[in-house]
Amino acid sequence: MVGAGVLSLPYAMSELGWGPGVAVLVLSWVITLYTLWQMVEMHEMIPGRRFDRYHELGQYTFGEKLGLYIVIPQKLVVEVGANIVYMVTGGISLKKFHDTVCPSPSCRPLKTTYFIMIFASVQFALSHLPNFNSISGVSLTAAVMSLSYSTIAWGASIEKGVQRDVKYSYRSSTTAGKVFDFFSAMGNVAFAYAGHNVVLEIQATIPSTPEKPSKGPMWRGVIFAYIVVALCYFPVALIGYWVFGNKVEANILMSLNKPRWLIALANMFVVIHVIGSYQVYAMPVFDMIETVLVKKLRFKPTGTLRFVARNVYVASLHNVARNLQAEEV
Repeated sequence: MVGAGVLSLPYAMSELGWGPGVAVLVLSWVITLYTLWQMVEMHEMIPGRRFDRYHELGQYTFGEKLGLYIVIPQKLVVEVGANIVYMVTGGISLKKFHDTVCPSPSCRPLKTTYFIMIFASVQFALSHLPNFNSISGVSLTAAVMSLSYSTIAWGASIEKGVQRDVKYSYRSSTTAGKVFDFFSAMGNVAFAYAGHNVVLEIQATIPSTPEKPSKGPMWRGVIFAYIVVALCYFPVALIGYWVFGNKVEANILMSLNKPRWLIALANMFVVIHVIGSYQVYAMPVFDMIETVLVKKLRFKPTGTLRFVARNVYVASLHNVARNLQAEEV
């Protein structure tokens, strides 16, 4: 549930200001928690039937064909887009770790694209895990990492102290700039609150009987996850903005340089977190690709098909992520 977008929340606050920023953070937390509750309840709302996929719920609501046309494109945009963002974020954080541990001129500067390639190589291996149950350990590790680097981010900000020239005015001085910044901040906050697109797939892995439906343990898990979300998001957003004001970087870890070992550790935690998060978002896409290949294109459901399909997906997204950072050094 905790996304790497938490590190951009202080920047979003700098675009919104104190009042609107706090309001957007709180409302986003409440609205996303409420909509998650709705989805958990709808998973088994029809007796004897489980909606294990997001598009199945869409088909029940809008019809067999229209449901697919409405849900699938949006779902793919979110999941594939998140995978690209996580690949870029992983590469940038890995580069920051390298530059912090071994700064120039001690070590030769390397392009961000090299670190994106390293991140992608890990995904080539992990992408062959069969299903959500098999990545439970990876997901747990990612969750621990997100709590860790979030704590480091706001803890190191407190240690650094409020900057002398800190200002809390809007980043932009023009009306058009303020409007664009507002929508940009809304997008950053929305990206930080993640999980809706995979919640049904996750709930599908929980055993369910008429006496003990899956919504009970799933809802308890959601409540626990959103307590962790609040503990991560609100301190990072509020303390980060309080310390740096409108000069905070898009990634708050980029505004922090000392202590070096702690900042390096935080960036490595980010890398480990997005490694796990990548898999959470990729699994439904793998399932969709393999279903189309087998049921529509009549390929045999073999290990070779899975190997090729998943490698092509990871390689394609690596190419996109690499091109997005092609000019970065």
